[in-house]
Amino acid sequence: MNITTTSHSWDEAVALFERRGLPVSSYENLYEEEYDVHTGDLTVDGHLDLDAAEPDGTGYVVDGDLAVTGAVLNTDDGCPALIVLGDLRAAAVYLEGDAKLLVRGDVHVEAFVGNMTDKLVMLHGDLHARVTVLSAEFAPDLVEGTLHGPVLAPAYLAPSAGGPPVDAATVLVPEVLTTGTGEDPDELRGFDAPGVHGGRLLSRIEAGLPVTLAGPSA
Repeated sequence: MNITTTSHSWDEAVALFERRGLPVSSYENLYEEEYDVHTGDLTVDGHLDLDAAEPDGTGYVVDGDLAVTGAVLNTDDGCPALIVLGDLRAAAVYLEGDAKLLVRGDVHVEAFVGNMTDKLVMLHGDLHARVTVLSAEFAPDLVEGTLHGPVLAPAYLAPSAGGPPVDAATVLVPEVLTTGTGEDPDELRGFDAPGVHGGRLLSRIEAGLPVTLAGPSA
């Protein structure tokens, strides 16, 4: 991944956050270290794989809108932070490790997927998704705006999910649904959102294929 950036000290990063109106309650959760800052809007072709990224600092700051033609991916611990000071558009967002994702504006995706708990996710605008999947105690720390689209989540996350329960079969393509019999627990990736096969969902996102019946655009 080739992103043009300049290194900012923590004090310089804080000054930028304050100029752009990112609340202290959001950035105070970041490591007080250096960050790689891209000035202006940024388009990334293909996936933005945070696990494979190698910034010089602790994470990336996009001082503008970020458009990713593929998915924003995190499936392991130790990935860099991603701070977007504008809007984020991507095919999907899939978070499963210890991601730190802060977005000052709106998020537009086909699928927003969170699995497991070691993360910081704060969205200060609206979340527009064909589907949001919450699993294994994952819920965004903040969605300051409105969450648009159906939410698939276990019953214990119902207060975070909001709205009535949704049947996964009415939202997701059949290829990512559980069959209910003879499935390897490891391949489920610990997903407990009813009806959702985590392994096949991730594989389909990585392959760039639609995961919802409504299609790829959000």
